[in-house]
Amino acid sequence: MRLAGPLRIVVVLVTVGLTWIVVSTMLGSDRGFLHVGQLFPAQNEGPTAADVRPKRYKCGLPMPCPEKYFAFRIVSGAANVIGPKICLEDRILMSSVKNNVGRGVNIALVNGVTGELIEARFFDMWEGDVNELLKFIRPLHEGTLVFVASYDDPATKMNEEARKIFTDLGSTAIKDLAFRDSWVFAGAKGIDDKSPFEQHIKNNKNNNKYEGWPEALEMEGCIPQRSLEEQ
Repeated sequence: MRLAGPLRIVVVLVTVGLTWIVVSTMLGSDRGFLHVGQLFPAQNEGPTAADVRPKRYKCGLPMPCPEKYFAFRIVSGAANVIGPKICLEDRILMSSVKNNVGRGVNIALVNGVTGELIEARFFDMWEGDVNELLKFIRPLHEGTLVFVASYDDPATKMNEEARKIFTDLGSTAIKDLAFRDSWVFAGAKGIDDKSPFEQHIKNNKNNNKYEGWPEALEMEGCIPQRSLEEQ
């Protein structure tokens, strides 16, 4: 059977086209042959999610700290449900995950020169003994950095001596700290003035975010590294 005229033409064209592709490939030439990418040019792709996501630095800060400063973030507990967190130089010093936080005041002591953790403990200010807290904060060395986060109730057992020590560390809110207040603080032994790193929210049933507690606090910043002379 003979092929009809139009069909014969189609067969010839297909044969010629295939022959040209094979010859071009063997000769290493792509002239006269469109690549798939040429037939479907790439679209002008916009920025990816990774490109537009804001860069985060140590402890999640939006900007890096200057030289000879430590990056920190302190988050108080939320009501009596979610525990507090203390981060320094991208190291979690205290958190529920580390299982070293609890009701009351959560305190991390840090070497102000090296940034190394000295000790981290929590002290129950509802049913605990304030003398345990005093034993912990009385003998601090000059230059020791002190990071504090409240959880549930930080103040019921707090006495005048403990408040005086925190005042000497740079706290101004400690004198008014009361039952179930939210409080975060960073200070140092031997500080000359009040610390700029402190937040405090009073427990007030008319303004509380949670039924019996104010909202949790979150504070971040760059705290100066202490010099050897301050130790």
